[in-house]
Amino acid sequence: MKIIEHYRPRPIPPEEQTEKISVAVAVYNSDAYLDRSIQSVLNQTYRNLEVILVDDGSTDNCPAICDKYALQDARVKVIHKKNGGLYTSRNVGMEAATGTYLAFLDGDDWLDENMYEEMLSCLKEQDADLVVCRYKWVYQDETVDISTGLAAVMEGQEMLAKYLEEDEAFQIQNAAWNKLYKRSILGDLKFPPRWYEDMLYTPQLLNRCKRSVYMDTAYHNYICDRSSSIMNKGVNGRIFTDLIPNLYDRSAYLRAIGREDLALLQDYFLYKRLLLFYTQVVRSDDPDKRAHKAFLQEKIVGGSKKAGEVFSIPFANPNEYRKMKLFLASPLLYRVAMRLNDTFLIPVKVRLAGRSDARKG
Repeated sequence: MKIIEHYRPRPIPPEEQTEKISVAVAVYNSDAYLDRSIQSVLNQTYRNLEVILVDDGSTDNCPAICDKYALQDARVKVIHKKNGGLYTSRNVGMEAATGTYLAFLDGDDWLDENMYEEMLSCLKEQDADLVVCRYKWVYQDETVDISTGLAAVMEGQEMLAKYLEEDEAFQIQNAAWNKLYKRSILGDLKFPPRWYEDMLYTPQLLNRCKRSVYMDTAYHNYICDRSSSIMNKGVNGRIFTDLIPNLYDRSAYLRAIGREDLALLQDYFLYKRLLLFYTQVVRSDDPDKRAHKAFLQEKIVGGSKKAGEVFSIPFANPNEYRKMKLFLASPLLYRVAMRLNDTFLIPVKVRLAGRSDARKG
């Protein structure tokens, strides 16, 4: 991996904007945000765009808003379809795309006006297949942007590995919308027919890249406050029918491409999440609490045979293995220990850390 400090790609003059970027915008019941979202694409400094608005059977004013923009700007195409979920909207948008490059956007977020110009310029300068950018967290009362401005150029499966490490310094994430890439690398790759579809699509996409670049510049604005967002929901049935199966399938994919090391890394985060979900379910008002507890307990116990190997990888935190072993010994003792930890130990650590910082000040 090569790090470039304070990286800023050169502007692309209008006469050099000869290659088209297809932007597939997934639209569903987001009429309060949709104008801003579409305008942020149309106002990009890179003008050679194909904007594909995929209306997934919206029941609000979104269909009319989409049609309005198709009449105003020849770069806009609208596809109205029966509601089928986000993965269907993305696949439909991908199939309709004719550009050399492909990007995605959700109809409630928006972009800084220089996003696609600078990401495409970076892709060309670094001879890459894919560029990923950081994004801003947009709350009702503040916007959080921790960009550093660096760029990291990664060869082969380096970005796949960094993505699986979940290192916050590299905000690669599952998200489809913070990436720009050559449409030619896709082949037959599609979003799978599940919720949390990015979790399976992204590792397959990254594995197809000979060179990738991470730009630690936040061009994308992600709204964190929408209560209807998948990402803003707590314990729900989709975790058990879609998210957890995706995690197991991701491990299987990594083994299928011969990366047992990355599969073990993925398994490490899998078991951490299973334990976390178990605690959340126990403390929730989940109407299916008994069934979900049993489901999670079966999955955790099912991983006991390879737990030693998984938690012995260099990346692993020894505390996580202690949690796993305590659960395997007694789920009841695990629940008691987590309650004590969250109620007493963590507040004490926070107070002690605060006193230490005060003394240093």
